[in-house]
Amino acid sequence: MKVFRIAVVVAAVALAAFTILAQTQTRPATPANVAIIDSSAFSDEKTGIARVITAGQQIQVKFEPLRNEITSMRQRLATMRSDLQKKSAIQDAATTAKQTDEADQLEIQIKRKSEDAQASLQRERQAMLDPLEQDIGNALKAYAQSHGVTLLIDANRVPILYAASSLDITQDFINDYNRTHPAGALMTAPARPATTPARPATTPARPRP
Repeated sequence: MKVFRIAVVVAAVALAAFTILAQTQTRPATPANVAIIDSSAFSDEKTGIARVITAGQQIQVKFEPLRNEITSMRQRLATMRSDLQKKSAIQDAATTAKQTDEADQLEIQIKRKSEDAQASLQRERQAMLDPLEQDIGNALKAYAQSHGVTLLIDANRVPILYAASSLDITQDFINDYNRTHPAGALMTAPARPATTPARPATTPARPRP
């Protein structure tokens, strides 16, 4: 499963961590309460956010039939090409031309179906994961504020040379989110299998003798 990228919302008060001391020195500087989170852990199938894992599984199940169909078509094309290489020298030219045309048409179908499937998959991911990403971002902001965190850094986005393990709140946040946002709330009725609309061929078939 691909890594689930989550936009980390940083509290506006984080700017206070970088404010220069006033010249009057009448007010002491307030040190930033820094914390680190690794958003790549959200999609870990064992210890990650249950809703993220469930969403990924639902998408995978929905597109599995279409993925299998494309795989089967590619295997059939490979067999057709292999047969052509073996038989072209011992069969008549008309038969070879016909079989070549059939293989070419199948290759076009595979290309179009793959492109349509990819576009459909992207739309499905956006529809399901974008709202979830926003919800996790809001929960992360609330978590940071409730724990007095004024500066939150995502180790999945910002290179960190060193950080004490005590600064890492990743698993604690995940546990808190799973407790307050159970995966069951995300479950819906089984969706219909993903399909892609057939597109008419633009390349006319060669005339058969």
